[in-house]
Amino acid sequence: MHLIHRLPMLQWARGYGGAVLSADLLAAVIVTIMLIPQSLAYAMLANLPPEVGLYASILPLVAYAVFGTSRVLAVGPVAVVSLMTASAIGPVVQAGLADALTAAVALALLSGAMLVAAGIFRLGFLANFLSHPVMSGFITASGILIAAGQIRHLLGVGGGGSTLPEILPALFAGLPRTNPWTLAIGAGSLAFLYAARRWGRHGLVRAGLPGWLADMLARAAPILAIAAAIALAKALDLGGRGVALVGAIPQGLPGLSLPIPSLELLAALAPAALLISVVGFVESVSVGQTLAARRRERIAPDQELIGLGAANIAAGLGGGYPVTGGFARSVVNYDAGAQTPAAGVFTAIGIALAALFLTPLLADLPQAVLAATIILAVLSLVDFRAIRRVLDYSPRDFLAMAATILVTLLVGVEPGISAGVLLSLVMQLYRSSRPHSAVVGQVPGTEHFRNVDRHRVLVWPEILSLRVDESLYFANSRFLEDRIAALVADRPRLRHVVLMCPAVNDIDASALESLEEINRRLAEGGIRLHLSEVKGPVMDRLRRSDFLRHLSGQVFLSQHEAVCRLRRDLGPDASPAQETGLACYGDAARLLRGG
Repeated sequence: MHLIHRLPMLQWARGYGGAVLSADLLAAVIVTIMLIPQSLAYAMLANLPPEVGLYASILPLVAYAVFGTSRVLAVGPVAVVSLMTASAIGPVVQAGLADALTAAVALALLSGAMLVAAGIFRLGFLANFLSHPVMSGFITASGILIAAGQIRHLLGVGGGGSTLPEILPALFAGLPRTNPWTLAIGAGSLAFLYAARRWGRHGLVRAGLPGWLADMLARAAPILAIAAAIALAKALDLGGRGVALVGAIPQGLPGLSLPIPSLELLAALAPAALLISVVGFVESVSVGQTLAARRRERIAPDQELIGLGAANIAAGLGGGYPVTGGFARSVVNYDAGAQTPAAGVFTAIGIALAALFLTPLLADLPQAVLAATIILAVLSLVDFRAIRRVLDYSPRDFLAMAATILVTLLVGVEPGISAGVLLSLVMQLYRSSRPHSAVVGQVPGTEHFRNVDRHRVLVWPEILSLRVDESLYFANSRFLEDRIAALVADRPRLRHVVLMCPAVNDIDASALESLEEINRRLAEGGIRLHLSEVKGPVMDRLRRSDFLRHLSGQVFLSQHEAVCRLRRDLGPDASPAQETGLACYGDAARLLRGG
């Protein structure tokens, strides 16, 4: 059973064949058509030779099919990871530690090792610290950076840079030297690809083609653009007119090798490898879970770490660079009817055949066509509506999202995502250090207790009911002490304080000491401390301490029980005061309006 868990291939390979094989083969054909131009383009985005993108799309698919748990996830080069790769290997190359390809291979191996180790030690939960707003902001900023960086290839001008302050000045400076032939073929390719994506399938279906054929032809639009551009380049001698061409691409496949990077190189690449691992895993597992849910399947996040890690190690062994599960290609794989990861193996075979036999044809391919492919692909990553939604819902999350976008655009991809994660953690710590708490009272005629500032409720001057809506730990324990002290000071008739704890999932040692101090101070003032609605695991820990033996009051099963018991103890002189909150909500409001 343990072997099947570690090798998910043993599950889906049993009884494989027939209709499943046909479905996987058809999906593989469609995905291969899509992946060939994407792989070439993303390698260029990573500042690597185009064939490296093909190499990174072969062995990783096979490795993931063996170790991964998603049936339709398609791994390979993606835009964001390609941008992060370029950002990571650039300083290494400038420092003379390695050439670009060696650094990229080492980065893939290092990232793969980190992912496998994280999977073995079940550290998949660490990816949860990369919040969705931060991830969304990072992807949006990366899409803007990628598109801006590719414009120079559409214009045929020099430039470069990894941030907007570097890209834009160089781009404007080069505008007077725009090559009209490059601009024509680049803009034409961009317009054709956009039209094919927006209207291609619908138009072909209206022309009478079957849906599956129309879909395949629409997906093949980048291949058609590449073929037409190569034909034009040869016919018009675009290379002689100043149009940058891809140039000669080695034919064949690289041999398997295990390079031994220097410790200095590994140390220089380690931070970037860690970020690529986290971003790649989050993107991959999100796509995998989304598609698995559509078929009522499930994926195992910790095993996904191993599968993705194995894919990256395979990429390094095969002369590629870091990979992850791509959303677009995985959705295409799913829509095309892939049933098992064998579709990825067949896709790998198709790309390997392309590397063996088609690469000589790509020498005359204008780089502007690949740039157009990249721009169209990454613009779908830019989601300004998500920014608006986050701003409307949570200004705190918007701050982390905005910081991620700005730092990524202005400073770089690694500082950008690091700033987003750090700010999210700091803000979360700050929020949890000031836990929400509410003085509550009883809704008339019910056993429910609600916030006195929101509902019309009954309270007793001798009883303070304080609901704590956060686990108690070292960062917020002092805040609770100050909160109770302030509330007690305003209530001269107070005799009982009840801490209502339905949302308290944990009380650490620091918070326990604070509760002991609260209990002691209240007892000195003649006030008893009680607890209500304490969860079982929290109660188990409290029983292992001396706190309950020294508690001046009692522990009640419910807040209603606590108030009823304490009211009886107060005697007939205790009378409630009705407090009017700012607003009335829900059933309680309807109850009060009814009498």
